[in-house]
Amino acid sequence: MATSLLIICIIIAVLGVLAIGTTLLSAISERRNPPIGKFMECNGVRLHYIELGNPAAPSLVLFHGNGTMIQDLTISGMVDQLAKDYRVICFDRPGFGYSTRPRSQLWTPELQAKLFATALEELSVEEPVVFGHSWGASVALALALYKRGSVRALILASGYYFPTMRLDFWLLSGPALPILGDFLRYTVAPLLSLLLLPGIFRKLFAPLAVPAEFKRDFPFSLCLRPKQLRAAAEESALLIPAATRLQFQYGTLTCPVRLIHGDSDRLIETAQSISLHGAIRHSNLQIIERAGHMVHYADLSVVAASVEDLHRPSAKPIGVRRV
Repeated sequence: MATSLLIICIIIAVLGVLAIGTTLLSAISERRNPPIGKFMECNGVRLHYIELGNPAAPSLVLFHGNGTMIQDLTISGMVDQLAKDYRVICFDRPGFGYSTRPRSQLWTPELQAKLFATALEELSVEEPVVFGHSWGASVALALALYKRGSVRALILASGYYFPTMRLDFWLLSGPALPILGDFLRYTVAPLLSLLLLPGIFRKLFAPLAVPAEFKRDFPFSLCLRPKQLRAAAEESALLIPAATRLQFQYGTLTCPVRLIHGDSDRLIETAQSISLHGAIRHSNLQIIERAGHMVHYADLSVVAASVEDLHRPSAKPIGVRRV
């Protein structure tokens, strides 16, 4: 009996140390990686965003994928390149980077779309071209469906659009569970994530190597904070239900749609974008050869060319093209 009690006390003590350590490391991480943009209050959410380029130029809005933040898009060079000709606005989506994610809401793509529609109105953004990568592509789609006629065009990269059997997404959703998820996020989840992150990023960039500038500049430690682990886990759990709902509305989109996908994507199969291209007749699809999930790193010129094309009055779909 005494031995069992001692073991229990040791376990509780270890978990307490882990929880304290996680809290301290989160504070240290935020001190070393301060916000790079501005803040706005919108629908009860404190949104962190950056805005670059000429305020009078056509607007381009960028949404990052699950588990990342604004820096994913800035390190790729996308923001700086596009800001030469456009007004570029890039948000930390709720729960990522320095944007908050109130627990009273279920942050589906549709709810995020409503949030960003309000935010864009407050920023006086009219008829933007909207780029979304991975989970951000679902948010971009939801925004175009919610604000019909107010989104000029969509550029969707490496997105997940139709439900499939994906056990991996469900396995990553543990930290989103009530109570148990809180326990995991403040104890073992940061350690497990620290061990898994290098392999995850290798998979995301494969078959290419993880870029040196990404290794050097991406604030990995911010991804290990309990609040960001919760956001990432929630979005893993919500992805398949979101695709199940949204799939019936794709055919009602009226704005031009440009789809980009890597032919070697090991996270989300290229068939997802091929199927969406079939569902949206006025779309085109560009399949990037030898590119993985992080297609905006593999060939940034394709994204830039799509933005330029969509700002031409005569922009038309061109079917499927491999580049």
